[in-house]
Amino acid sequence: MYLNRIIIFIVFILGSAPGMALDLPHVLNNTVYDDHIKTVEMYRAGWKLSNPIIRLNSEEQLVFSFDDLSNVRRNYYYTIYHCDRQWRISKLSQQEYLDSFTDFPLIDSEYSVNTTVGYINYLLKLPNNDVPIIYSGNYALVIFDRDEPDVPLITWRFYVVEPRVTIDARIRRATFDPLNGENQEIDFRINHGSFSIQDPISDIQVMVKQNRRTDNALTSLKPMYFGNGVLEYDYDVENTFPGGNEFRFFEIRGIKYPGEGVENIEYHDPLYHATLIPGVLRTRSPYSFYKEMNGNFFIEAYQKSYPDVEADYQFVHFTLKMDYPLPGGGVYVFGQLSNWQCTAMNRMTWNFDTNCYELTMLLKQGYYNYQYAYKDDEEQLVKPENLEGSHFQTENDYQLFVYYGRITDRYDRLIGYQQFNSLLHRMF
Repeated sequence: MYLNRIIIFIVFILGSAPGMALDLPHVLNNTVYDDHIKTVEMYRAGWKLSNPIIRLNSEEQLVFSFDDLSNVRRNYYYTIYHCDRQWRISKLSQQEYLDSFTDFPLIDSEYSVNTTVGYINYLLKLPNNDVPIIYSGNYALVIFDRDEPDVPLITWRFYVVEPRVTIDARIRRATFDPLNGENQEIDFRINHGSFSIQDPISDIQVMVKQNRRTDNALTSLKPMYFGNGVLEYDYDVENTFPGGNEFRFFEIRGIKYPGEGVENIEYHDPLYHATLIPGVLRTRSPYSFYKEMNGNFFIEAYQKSYPDVEADYQFVHFTLKMDYPLPGGGVYVFGQLSNWQCTAMNRMTWNFDTNCYELTMLLKQGYYNYQYAYKDDEEQLVKPENLEGSHFQTENDYQLFVYYGRITDRYDRLIGYQQFNSLLHRMF
């Protein structure tokens, strides 16, 4: 009996060591640390354009995938961390929700088929037999190489909700709009019924996102009224977002003919190059509605049944025409194709010969939404409206998350989630 305990302890230590040794940032974001890794996706199984969120104790699963363009099979492992509402690792130890082992091999992979760019597509579904999820809240999935166990290669956020409250929301033109009709106001109420909330001011935190963005999310709203099982959030200024504009789009599902938004496609050994129709500023253009995906992308290739491994990669050339370069900041190609972030990978370069901002990105075949965004160097604020214009009529998705955690609790529970659309839930 004593010997068996020693063996179990040794196996536990060996299985847990790599994950425990990871050198992670204080706040976990959607981040790719390896330039060979492209096209990271995470969504609820059955709906590729869904948010990475599932209900606790349901049959729902999340699908996570990425491509490794080194085309060399590596010893990938994964682990998950429960996080608090600020996306810091929570006070729960990994052993409490991962049982004996804390890291697991990523074994579901497949080489690309008949592509000019060779890659390996990796796939993971959560929860699974190794990782049963038993707590609600924020989670971060971490991918690392077993041969370099302290170096994270991917960190990616996902959510598990235990629906204890319901949310009602209405979206309107901002009540007090200093920008002449450019902002959207989202008013909402949380119905918690018999779910006991002793101190709504400190125990409840609401996060409101616009089109899944995190840089401009609202996290400091407190209920203006509470009682009779209802928390009311009916502000006039604090709950507003720039309406922005409909996303630009292009499709590179084929390689023989240019798709929508593409000026031409050419092959320059060893890759295909897709040059987009040059863009112009839209700050003075009238609003025009058209259906798009609110900044997301969808991987697809003509006459291919399995785009995860049959879709090819192309260099995509972006051009934004302007009279002069903008001082005090940078211009970026912005959307899910950039992980909703502004980094060196998606920052455009000013071409003095053509008076244009330019950028080339390596992207997988599919349908893409994007915008041009300005980010100032001083405040680090991302402002697509500075280049795209802003209108209160714009169709946007809003995601509302409701967290519950008392000061004595060891973790934050996600007790409510709902997505609202500015057209479907509009109130004039």
